[in-house]
Amino acid sequence: MLLAAADPAPVTVHNGNGRSPLLLVADHAGNIFPRALGRLGISAAEAARHIALDIGIANLSRMVADALDAALIQQNYSRLVIDCNRPPGAATSIPEISEVTLIPGNVGLSTAERMAREREIFRPYHDAIAAELERRREAKAPTALIALHSFTPVFKAAGRPWHAALLYHRDPRLARALLALLRNEGLTVGDNEPYFVSDETDYTIPVHGERRNIPHALIEIRQDLLADEKGEREWAQRLARILPEAYRGLG
Repeated sequence: MLLAAADPAPVTVHNGNGRSPLLLVADHAGNIFPRALGRLGISAAEAARHIALDIGIANLSRMVADALDAALIQQNYSRLVIDCNRPPGAATSIPEISEVTLIPGNVGLSTAERMAREREIFRPYHDAIAAELERRREAKAPTALIALHSFTPVFKAAGRPWHAALLYHRDPRLARALLALLRNEGLTVGDNEPYFVSDETDYTIPVHGERRNIPHALIEIRQDLLADEKGEREWAQRLARILPEAYRGLG
């Protein structure tokens, strides 16, 4: 076992009875480390950086969920322990280096150690998403999947001009509707940049969105815009306004 009784649960469901058709998920909301792993050999300062979590997303996602009466499923452990938006076994699933920071506690792991992280952190989170989507399918309830993320304004010394970004793969409908609405507000919005969704680099959208053939989008917001509660609330209000509009526009 990796997680002890005193360790927090890997997944939190907020507003689980929400009536909105939108299901919100936050793959990188937390930066908790299992007690058995310490901080994987990195400093407290590094553990608070973007390499460990999507800064601002935990509070933002809860604000959006409350505003929309939407259910939110949130992952609580640091993406450095295991990245819950990467296919298990991918090089970036349990990174030995993130940006330019070496992660000593991820070097030389045995298969059993990797499997423990997948079994106790990755699987419970994705099982919770799958169970909620299956419940909605059986109830014939309309559903769209919204994955909320944030990105660092500077990566390896390169500045990023986008206020936000919409990411997608095989089904761009909802993402492009959201993209247009954000651009109409005068924002600089990336269209599948600075990242994009693929089967090799992502898990949540390909598995829970594409395979189920439900509307979906991955939203990225620049982290300096979520640096305080004022910024989080401003973006939460914006998303609470445009998400239903984009969803209704799908027809």
